Amino acid sequence: MLTHLAIKNIVLIEALELDFRRGLGVLTGETGAGKSILLDALGLVLGNRAETALVRAGEEKASVSATFEFAALPAAISSALDDADIQIEPGEPLIIRRQVKADGGSKGWINDQPVGVALLREIGGALVELHGQHDDRGLVNPRGHRDLLDRYSGGDVEAVANAWRKWHAAREKLQAAQDDIEQAKLDQDLLLAHLAELTTLEPQAGEEARLAAARSDMQKGERLTGDLEELRAVWDGSDSPLALLRVAARKLDRIGGEHPLLADALAALDRAVIEAGEAEEKLEAAAEALVHDPAALDAAETRLFELRALARKHRCEVDELPDKMRDFRAQLDAIEGGEAQLDALEAAAKEASLAYRNAAEKLHRARKAGAVKLDQAVAAELAPLKLDAARFQTKVEQLPEEKWGAGGMDAVEFLIATNPGADFAPLGKIASGGELSRFILALKVALAEKGGAATVIFDEIDRGVGGAVASAIGERLARLAADGQLLAVTHSPQVAARGGTHYVIAKSSEGTVTKTGVALLDAEGRQEEIARMLSGAEITSEARAQADRLLEGV
Repeated sequence: MLTHLAIKNIVLIEALELDFRRGLGVLTGETGAGKSILLDALGLVLGNRAETALVRAGEEKASVSATFEFAALPAAISSALDDADIQIEPGEPLIIRRQVKADGGSKGWINDQPVGVALLREIGGALVELHGQHDDRGLVNPRGHRDLLDRYSGGDVEAVANAWRKWHAAREKLQAAQDDIEQAKLDQDLLLAHLAELTTLEPQAGEEARLAAARSDMQKGERLTGDLEELRAVWDGSDSPLALLRVAARKLDRIGGEHPLLADALAALDRAVIEAGEAEEKLEAAAEALVHDPAALDAAETRLFELRALARKHRCEVDELPDKMRDFRAQLDAIEGGEAQLDALEAAAKEASLAYRNAAEKLHRARKAGAVKLDQAVAAELAPLKLDAARFQTKVEQLPEEKWGAGGMDAVEFLIATNPGADFAPLGKIASGGELSRFILALKVALAEKGGAATVIFDEIDRGVGGAVASAIGERLARLAADGQLLAVTHSPQVAARGGTHYVIAKSSEGTVTKTGVALLDAEGRQEEIARMLSGAEITSEARAQADRLLEGV
């Protein structure tokens, strides 16, 4: 509930701080005293448009701060704050501050954390519900009528929402499968061609690397074979190094015995012959090993080029070609087995659709039954509020299937007819602002605060009525406020007498400066204010006595 309001430099209000309590609080004052300014200031923290005209003349900026306290933060507010990443500790008050500059622009804060006006507007409806002469929020707005009826009738809205989500998911899955198969059918000929091409080539994982390595080895062998052939010409023949070494060794062997020094030379020459022989053998072995088949090189190069060309065609790596082949096979298999899959998905979607219809129709019946009870409850409240000629109707209309959703298959709207024989019209289209406020009061009483905001404000709900009707309005406002907080701006002494707290709004002049102030009245002040409301400018003893009787009567 609203516990504190601080206003600075708003129109005629220079500086003002007010504390509010639970129950019914009434605000009174002479016409033009500035009650609307108070509501405009509160509207700023609730996300209303920041008009520069609200800034007090001669000031650069104006500000409003409102404090709300809750035993537990309402779910709608908590969710909105979580989405905005604003943390409120349990038991911590919610403090909203708004600043407006005279040259345009505004800023907002929630517990000293900067926020946009959209967030203030989002949570504003859960904080304060304002009903007045030009009400376009709360109970007048048809967008909230279905939720109010559901809370009143107790229909299982969550079951419908769950069934809708399951049906929606089943339809999406079915549609996706249908789209996939349809696209696959369009591509079937191309898929078959691609698969045939890949199947013919039958690419293997890692094959590119193996082919490239083999190709490189064969190309190197081709180059080395030519070099070895040139080297063979050097080693072959009678004048080759090995042959000459052997001739020299034989000659030295014949004369080696003639001198000891020649024996060492012969041994060295024998070793040279042996080493040269080994070198020749290794060269022969290398030549045999490096012999390549030109056809094998051509085959390796051809396959490597074919694999790479196919990879470019499918925009992938060569090693990904086997996966492409499996993918094409899977797509063709999906076409062949698609009908069976579609049958299963269609059955699941049909089952989900039936579950949703059953849940939505059950909710529809609960809404229809709740509408009858609500109409009767509102009708019982109309006569005491001097609306006995009026009629109220909760219209529950089944929507076409394309408009069904998580909220069910119904549109709900509160309708009224103010005169006998007149057609029913939307609640917000009623001509008289005073009648509208009384209709809303009747509806609020019937709904017993189900779905209401933390704080409810009625602005001049008693306009144009008095006596027994005003007393009935006061009694109903007090009843509504018993378990919450309700503020009423009123000109009726009968309503004012019902207030648990009473604030008086008054203007004062200091030279050429006019100011608006608000004061919380004590028991004596309340008697005097109600007497003023009864008698006018001159407060008589009879008016004070009547004020006492009104206060004692509550």
